[in-house]
Amino acid sequence: MADTERVTLRTRTDADADVLYRIASDLDDWEQRSPRPPAPLTREAYLARLAAGAEGPDAPVQFVVDLDGDAVGSVSLFDIDLLARHAEVGIALSPAARGRGIGTAALRQLIEFAFVRDNLRRVHLQVLASNAAAIRSYEKCGFVTEGRRREHAWVRGSYEDIIVMGLLRADWDSSRP
Repeated sequence: MADTERVTLRTRTDADADVLYRIASDLDDWEQRSPRPPAPLTREAYLARLAAGAEGPDAPVQFVVDLDGDAVGSVSLFDIDLLARHAEVGIALSPAARGRGIGTAALRQLIEFAFVRDNLRRVHLQVLASNAAAIRSYEKCGFVTEGRRREHAWVRGSYEDIIVMGLLRADWDSSRP
C-alpha cells in the first residue's frame, strides 16, 4: 500500500507532543513554517502555545497527520473568517515524511474537511517562492497562484518572495470525480 493511502488526519494526543515539538522547534526549516524570526523554542513554551490556542471561537482547526498510527506532522486551518467563509491553510511535516506524497494526501483531506464539513468557500496559503516541492504539492491539490509578495520574507541572509495561492470550493467541486 502506498504511503498516501495510509495517511489520515486525527486529533492530537499527549503521545504526539514529542514529534510535534521536534517539528516546531527545528531551526533548519523554520522559515518554511513561520513568519516569526527563528529562535530556540523550549518544549514548555511550545506546549503552552498549543494550550493557549486550542480553545475559543478563534481557535484554529488542527489535525495531526498520521501515517500507520504515528504522528508525522500537522495540518491546520487558521485565521478563519466565518463571514466571508475562508481560512488560511498550514502544514508542517517531519523531515522523514517529506517528498513521499504524505503532505499532498493530508492537504487533500484537510481541503475536503474545510469545504464539506466547515462549509468554507475558499482556502489560501503562503509559501516561499524557493520551495518548489511545496508549490508542486499545492498545485496537485488544486491551489493556483494568486499573487506574489516581492522580497517579503527574510530567509538566511536575503529577501525572498512569498507566493500567495488559493483554492475556491467551486473549482474544487468541479475537479472532483
